[in-house]
Amino acid sequence: MSEESRLDQATEFLSAAPADASRRLEIDRLGDQVVEALRTVYDPEIPVNIFELGLVYKIDVDDHNAVRIDMTLTSPMCPVAEILPEEVKAKVEAIDGVSGATVEVVWDPPWNPGMMTEEAQLELGVIY
Repeated sequence: MSEESRLDQATEFLSAAPADASRRLEIDRLGDQVVEALRTVYDPEIPVNIFELGLVYKIDVDDHNAVRIDMTLTSPMCPVAEILPEEVKAKVEAIDGVSGATVEVVWDPPWNPGMMTEEAQLELGVIY
């Protein structure tokens, strides 16, 4: 999956445009900043960030600038299952303008290597 289509999929929440154009711009700005923050979070066993790995399924920004992220892990037995979502939450909450963050770990659909961006697949030497 290309980086652009991965970004479009993860920021699908932006399609429900608020009536106020300035609010729409604020949501777009926060959404971009959330994605950039997620690109700084790495699974310690894999040298690719969680966004490029395809671990982020949904990003939602509500009317009060609280961010909800649905993400998964490469495996239910992932040794960083407790740590990674907390790191995501902390990095998103550190973004100026974000009022809070909730990170939900979901298992459906199950993650597979085909969910990685093309760039991540190339870096890891795995092509799907």
